[in-house]
Amino acid sequence: MSKVISLEQAVSMIPDGATCGIGGFIGSGHPQEFSVGIEESFLKSGHPNNLTMMFSAGIGDGTDKLGLNKLGHEGLLKRIIGGHWGLIPALQKLVFENKVEGYNLPLGTISLLFRDIAGHRPGTITKIGLKTFIDPRLEGAKMNERTKEDLVELMEIDGEEWLRYKPFPVNVALIRATYCDEDGNATMDKEAATLDSLSIAQAAKNSGGIVLLQVEKVVQNGTLDPRKVKIPGIYVDGIVVSRPENHWQTYAGQYNPALCGEVKVPVDSIAPMALNERKIICRRAAMELDPNAIINLGIGMPEGIANVANEEGLPGLKLTVEAGGIGGVPMAGTAFGTCTNPDAIIDQPYQFDFYDGGGLGQAFLGLAECDRFGNINVSRFGPKIAGCGGFINITQTAPVVVYCGTFTAGGLKISVEDGKLHILQEGRVKKFINDVEQITFAAEYATQTGQKVMYITERAVFELLNGVLTLTEIAPGIDLEKDVLAHMEFKPVIAEDLKEMDARLFAPEIMGLKEN
Repeated sequence: MSKVISLEQAVSMIPDGATCGIGGFIGSGHPQEFSVGIEESFLKSGHPNNLTMMFSAGIGDGTDKLGLNKLGHEGLLKRIIGGHWGLIPALQKLVFENKVEGYNLPLGTISLLFRDIAGHRPGTITKIGLKTFIDPRLEGAKMNERTKEDLVELMEIDGEEWLRYKPFPVNVALIRATYCDEDGNATMDKEAATLDSLSIAQAAKNSGGIVLLQVEKVVQNGTLDPRKVKIPGIYVDGIVVSRPENHWQTYAGQYNPALCGEVKVPVDSIAPMALNERKIICRRAAMELDPNAIINLGIGMPEGIANVANEEGLPGLKLTVEAGGIGGVPMAGTAFGTCTNPDAIIDQPYQFDFYDGGGLGQAFLGLAECDRFGNINVSRFGPKIAGCGGFINITQTAPVVVYCGTFTAGGLKISVEDGKLHILQEGRVKKFINDVEQITFAAEYATQTGQKVMYITERAVFELLNGVLTLTEIAPGIDLEKDVLAHMEFKPVIAEDLKEMDARLFAPEIMGLKEN
């Protein structure tokens, strides 16, 4: 008997008050049809309502048009548990206005928690989140006053501190694949990432819940290669064939065969960046690249490092992304989490098993706010909730962590002339402040674990040396007092051998990193 049902039938199967695990990553792999259908049903009938929505990466495009933003209605949601929030302003608003309960857990830990819920284990026990805002001694991952229940618990095992992320039943899985047969056996041929879809499905099934699957097309039973089946039909309760507009590969484009390995495209087609503050930062970061290391590039500024590496012809860099891509060139914007020409695409929980266990050699992440201790905040700025995403998983386990960002924010304008940096207009917002609003990266923990930590801007480079934030380099043409110290809320330790940043960073020609 076919499991294919209408969208309306699928949505009617979601009970009021259900806990839903929903798939997707930034702009890819999201079952958009379900988000559309749930919103339409709620606005029309008031059902389903009071849902708990759990997701690893916040799926959206920064508007109210796509992804989880469709669910941003008071009364539709009771609780939101998510990793990345930057592109879901509708849900940010509900949390900020105290209209829903909100938790910001590490992206990778959510993926692993789905798997642990499926296995009926006592939650996810990990060191990820210690001494950050996730730690119950600080905020316990709670995002507003309305949020009371403790989902994260501090515990001690063999004299060491650990965090336990508590399990709970998942009633509904909302996931997506490309093709499935009438029994629900599903493949992901055109998906740019397989994500944590399997773990979400297993979590719901083993919680006594239901699994609803969105696909592009249903095919005849027995016609799919079993080696390609990512979601077995035994888990699936209902199949909805999506409208084409709700099944784009990513929000950046309907379909790019180079993202799922169907074809390989020449990487020299990727245009180099103009010589601006972003390129200077990414160039300086690229100087730290270890060709033998397994590397993660974060969202935002670090995305440009792949561009610089490509321009410089750096061969064989082992780049990875949280969503499960390994190799190739990581994509930016709403396609972040995907890779052009990937060597492999693995399930997201396995990527984080590798990350959490110290598999990364280097990580390059964004620098939004830094305090006098070297702590970093990338997750919350008043009403703007970016969320920690995979940031904590990555920055607490990689032995080398490089933060990349402009020295000030909001209107910064620079020029580069004769190999020197000139500040034409200073940014309105100081990024080096006394105390960060939220600790997404704990310098104290990094010092305890012996990590190498760098903070790279267009005009200055800092390092965490013996637990102290230390200025080690400044750009040619930059005045230390006027252009650096005057725009910090604190005075850092200044290295006795303060160096000038490499002149090649400020020249239009390629740097020649390949020869270094």
